[in-house]
Amino acid sequence: MSLTVLKAIHLLGAVLFLGNIIVTAFWKTLADRTGELAVIRFAVKATNWADVVFTLGGIVLLAAAGQMMAPAFGGVAANSWLKGAYALFAATGVLWLAVLIPVQWKQARLLNALSDGAAVPAAYRRLALVWAVAGSAATLMPLAAAWLMVAKPA
Repeated sequence: MSLTVLKAIHLLGAVLFLGNIIVTAFWKTLADRTGELAVIRFAVKATNWADVVFTLGGIVLLAAAGQMMAPAFGGVAANSWLKGAYALFAATGVLWLAVLIPVQWKQARLLNALSDGAAVPAAYRRLALVWAVAGSAATLMPLAAAWLMVAKPA
Protein backbone atom coordinates (compact mmCIF):
# COMPACT_ATOMS: atom_id res chain seq x y z
CA MET A 1 0.00 0.00 0.00
CA SER A 2 1.41 3.40 -0.93
CA LEU A 3 2.42 5.99 1.67
CA THR A 4 -0.18 8.37 0.23
CA VAL A 5 -2.99 5.87 0.75
CA LEU A 6 -1.77 5.14 4.28
CA LYS A 7 -1.65 8.85 5.07
CA ALA A 8 -5.23 9.23 3.81
CA ILE A 9 -6.39 6.31 5.99
CA HIS A 10 -4.50 7.78 8.94
CA LEU A 11 -6.10 11.17 8.36
CA LEU A 12 -9.57 9.59 8.15
CA GLY A 13 -8.88 7.82 11.44
CA ALA A 14 -7.81 11.11 13.03
CA VAL A 15 -10.94 12.87 11.81
CA LEU A 16 -13.23 10.12 13.12
CA PHE A 17 -11.39 9.83 16.43
CA LEU A 18 -10.86 13.50 17.25
CA GLY A 19 -14.15 14.60 15.72
CA ASN A 20 -16.13 12.14 17.78
CA ILE A 21 -14.43 12.81 21.10
CA ILE A 22 -14.82 16.56 20.70
CA VAL A 23 -18.40 16.57 19.40
CA THR A 24 -19.78 13.96 21.79
CA ALA A 25 -18.17 15.74 24.76
CA PHE A 26 -19.83 18.96 23.63
CA TRP A 27 -23.36 17.62 23.22
CA LYS A 28 -23.19 15.28 26.22
CA THR A 29 -22.12 18.21 28.39
CA LEU A 30 -25.01 20.27 27.01
CA ALA A 31 -27.41 17.39 27.67
CA ASP A 32 -26.15 17.08 31.26
CA ARG A 33 -26.75 20.78 31.80
CA THR A 34 -30.44 20.45 30.91
CA GLY A 35 -31.06 18.33 34.01
CA GLU A 36 -33.72 16.43 32.05
CA LEU A 37 -33.52 12.68 32.55
CA ALA A 38 -34.77 11.74 29.07
CA VAL A 39 -32.28 14.05 27.35
CA ILE A 40 -29.35 12.91 29.49
CA ARG A 41 -30.29 9.24 29.14
CA PHE A 42 -30.37 9.62 25.35
CA ALA A 43 -27.03 11.47 25.31
CA VAL A 44 -25.31 8.80 27.40
CA LYS A 45 -26.66 6.01 25.21
CA ALA A 46 -25.68 7.87 22.04
CA THR A 47 -22.20 8.60 23.44
CA ASN A 48 -21.66 4.92 24.15
CA TRP A 49 -22.70 3.96 20.61
CA ALA A 50 -20.67 6.77 19.04
CA ASP A 51 -17.61 5.53 20.91
CA VAL A 52 -18.06 2.04 19.51
CA VAL A 53 -18.59 3.20 15.94
CA PHE A 54 -16.52 6.36 15.54
CA THR A 55 -13.95 6.47 18.35
CA LEU A 56 -13.07 2.78 18.10
CA GLY A 57 -13.20 2.94 14.29
CA GLY A 58 -10.85 5.91 14.32
CA ILE A 59 -8.51 4.14 16.74
CA VAL A 60 -8.29 1.10 14.47
CA LEU A 61 -7.56 3.22 11.39
CA LEU A 62 -5.02 5.40 13.23
CA ALA A 63 -3.19 2.48 14.78
CA ALA A 64 -3.11 0.30 11.67
CA ALA A 65 -2.09 3.01 9.23
CA GLY A 66 0.31 4.60 11.72
CA GLN A 67 2.07 1.32 12.38
CA MET A 68 2.35 0.65 8.64
CA MET A 69 3.77 4.15 8.01
CA ALA A 70 6.27 4.23 10.90
CA PRO A 71 9.07 2.49 8.97
CA ALA A 72 8.89 5.20 6.29
CA PHE A 73 9.94 7.67 8.99
CA GLY A 74 12.74 5.53 10.41
CA GLY A 75 10.55 3.62 12.86
CA VAL A 76 8.98 4.65 16.13
CA ALA A 77 12.24 4.63 18.09
CA ALA A 78 14.04 6.85 15.57
CA ASN A 79 12.05 10.03 16.21
CA SER A 80 11.15 11.75 19.46
CA TRP A 81 8.03 13.24 17.86
CA LEU A 82 6.81 9.79 16.84
CA LYS A 83 7.61 8.28 20.26
CA GLY A 84 5.76 11.18 21.89
CA ALA A 85 2.74 10.77 19.65
CA TYR A 86 2.63 7.02 20.34
CA ALA A 87 2.92 7.66 24.09
CA LEU A 88 0.10 10.22 24.04
CA PHE A 89 -2.08 7.92 21.94
CA ALA A 90 -1.42 5.01 24.32
CA ALA A 91 -2.08 7.17 27.40
CA THR A 92 -5.35 8.31 25.85
CA GLY A 93 -6.32 4.68 25.27
CA VAL A 94 -5.53 3.74 28.86
CA LEU A 95 -7.59 6.67 30.15
CA TRP A 96 -10.45 5.81 27.81
CA LEU A 97 -10.47 2.13 28.81
CA ALA A 98 -9.76 2.58 32.52
CA VAL A 99 -11.92 5.62 33.29
CA LEU A 100 -14.16 6.95 30.53
CA ILE A 101 -15.80 3.74 29.31
CA PRO A 102 -16.48 2.41 32.83
CA VAL A 103 -17.90 5.78 33.90
CA GLN A 104 -20.14 5.95 30.83
CA TRP A 105 -21.45 2.44 31.47
CA LYS A 106 -22.07 3.26 35.15
CA GLN A 107 -23.93 6.38 34.07
CA ALA A 108 -26.06 4.40 31.64
CA ARG A 109 -26.91 1.73 34.24
CA LEU A 110 -27.73 4.38 36.83
CA LEU A 111 -30.02 6.29 34.47
CA ASN A 112 -31.69 3.18 33.03
CA ALA A 113 -32.69 2.10 36.55
CA LEU A 114 -34.69 5.31 37.04
CA SER A 115 -38.34 5.66 36.15
CA ASP A 116 -39.28 8.28 33.57
CA GLY A 117 -39.57 11.72 35.10
CA ALA A 118 -37.27 10.92 38.04
CA ALA A 119 -34.70 13.46 39.12
CA VAL A 120 -31.13 12.97 37.94
CA PRO A 121 -29.31 11.67 41.03
CA ALA A 122 -26.25 13.23 42.64
CA ALA A 123 -24.31 10.02 41.91
CA TYR A 124 -24.76 10.71 38.20
CA ARG A 125 -23.51 14.29 38.65
CA ARG A 126 -20.37 13.02 40.43
CA LEU A 127 -19.73 10.59 37.59
CA ALA A 128 -20.31 13.38 35.07
CA LEU A 129 -17.60 15.45 36.77
CA VAL A 130 -15.14 12.53 36.61
CA TRP A 131 -16.11 12.03 32.96
CA ALA A 132 -15.57 15.72 32.16
CA VAL A 133 -12.13 15.88 33.80
CA ALA A 134 -10.90 12.58 32.33
CA GLY A 135 -12.50 13.43 28.99
CA SER A 136 -10.69 16.77 28.87
CA ALA A 137 -7.35 15.01 29.34
CA ALA A 138 -8.37 12.34 26.81
CA THR A 139 -9.08 15.13 24.31
CA LEU A 140 -5.98 17.24 24.92
CA MET A 141 -3.54 14.34 24.63
CA PRO A 142 -4.55 13.26 21.09
CA LEU A 143 -4.65 16.90 20.03
CA ALA A 144 -1.05 17.18 21.21
CA ALA A 145 -0.25 13.94 19.35
CA ALA A 146 -1.78 15.40 16.19
CA TRP A 147 0.40 18.49 16.58
CA LEU A 148 3.48 16.26 16.93
CA MET A 149 2.51 14.40 13.76
CA VAL A 150 2.17 17.61 11.78
CA ALA A 151 5.06 19.67 13.23
CA LYS A 152 7.53 16.77 13.64
CA PRO A 153 9.74 18.75 16.05
CA ALA A 154 13.28 17.50 16.57
